[in-house]
Amino acid sequence: MQFITLRKILLLVTLIICSSIIANAQSLNKQYVIGGRFGLSIMDGNSGLQLGPTLEYFYNNNMAISSDLNINTQTGTPVEWNASINYMLDVTDQRYRPYFDGGMSLWFWTGGPYFALRFGGGVDFKIAPNMYIPADAQFGPIFGGGSSSFYFALTSGIRYVLP
Repeated sequence: MQFITLRKILLLVTLIICSSIIANAQSLNKQYVIGGRFGLSIMDGNSGLQLGPTLEYFYNNNMAISSDLNINTQTGTPVEWNASINYMLDVTDQRYRPYFDGGMSLWFWTGGPYFALRFGGGVDFKIAPNMYIPADAQFGPIFGGGSSSFYFALTSGIRYVLP
């Protein structure tokens, strides 16, 4: 029963933060980034591949809201839907952009949807005026079914900044 209450509190806090960001985004610099990820994922010692599309919405130069939908190849083919807030670090060299991110996700596989926290970061390497190749690491606990699992992923892919 406490777990369901914690879920509701986290969902409410996330909705308040996202609503505040979206409401304030009307006067800020807006930019969309689309892309995809591919890499290695590990859940409770079982490794597999991860593949999925990504979307980012920059509401100022250093902050973005991102979402991705990842399919993993471990037993049961877990699917993750993630929503995160990204913080881009200021650097003088424009050829790369380091970042940190954190958020929540829902995992779908045998036994129902599971709630997870996700943290990580990486670096976007610029390869063309509007294109980046990320080197990304993500990790976090997955809660559900009376126990918890741990998730870790090392991915890359492609990101394109929409003009």
